[in-house]
Amino acid sequence: MMVSVIISYYKNNTNLGLILKALANQSVTNFEVIVSEDDNNEETLIHLKEFKKLYNFPIKHTNQNEDLGFRKNVMLNKSIKQASGDLLVFIDGDCVPHKHFIKGYIDNFEENVMLKGRRVMLSERITLKLKETFDLKSLNFLNILFSKSKKKKIGIYSPFLNLSYNSNNKWLIGCNWGISKKTISKVNGYDEDYVRAAVGEDNDIEWRLKAIGVKGKSVKNKAIVYHLFHKEKYAKEDLLFNKNLLKEKQKQQNYFCLNGLEKR
Repeated sequence: MMVSVIISYYKNNTNLGLILKALANQSVTNFEVIVSEDDNNEETLIHLKEFKKLYNFPIKHTNQNEDLGFRKNVMLNKSIKQASGDLLVFIDGDCVPHKHFIKGYIDNFEENVMLKGRRVMLSERITLKLKETFDLKSLNFLNILFSKSKKKKIGIYSPFLNLSYNSNNKWLIGCNWGISKKTISKVNGYDEDYVRAAVGEDNDIEWRLKAIGVKGKSVKNKAIVYHLFHKEKYAKEDLLFNKNLLKEKQKQQNYFCLNGLEKR
């Protein structure tokens, strides 16, 4: 099975470098990477040219024609169209994957099922050290256990034992989830009406997938990402706006969104 790892990215080449190094360390090799850049930055092109020399997996790049502000969903849809993989895996540009991350998705793949991962919230100290040294060994569980990191139990890699929650009762988080390209197309991908950087766009696609009968399956402790520390950036007014937008769309019951992969 071919996997397309889609990285939502915005102006942080250090983070991107860490993510790509971690992907180069994966226990499986049948994947491509798509850097989904919500910007149009010449510096990114320079760095990607160097990254392509370093690593032997395919690296694709999508970007805005110009930086119009938060257009994450627009870029994700562009990236979905460019994806060659049967399985799409979405991560954010501040999430470093465990070495068995892609394997966890492949092993748990089912058609018409959304795979839901979780994230270890790294402490500021571990994040700074990681960015300084690029030493992925600092992401070992004992180091995290004795740090101020949060959600540490998610860092326990357990491919065989089921340490997971009832995934139908837990929400999808956009920084670590996967689904087949065929299935996400059934709801027309991401809704591009969400143009504010706040919680909402991942909740939107989840309710639409559930509405057409797509079930959830947990890959907690199987497909792990480590979230790099940073201060919260969401504005309260944007959060409220997105919540109200989601409620309105749920009332309209447009499971196949009007402003997605295809325009209606």
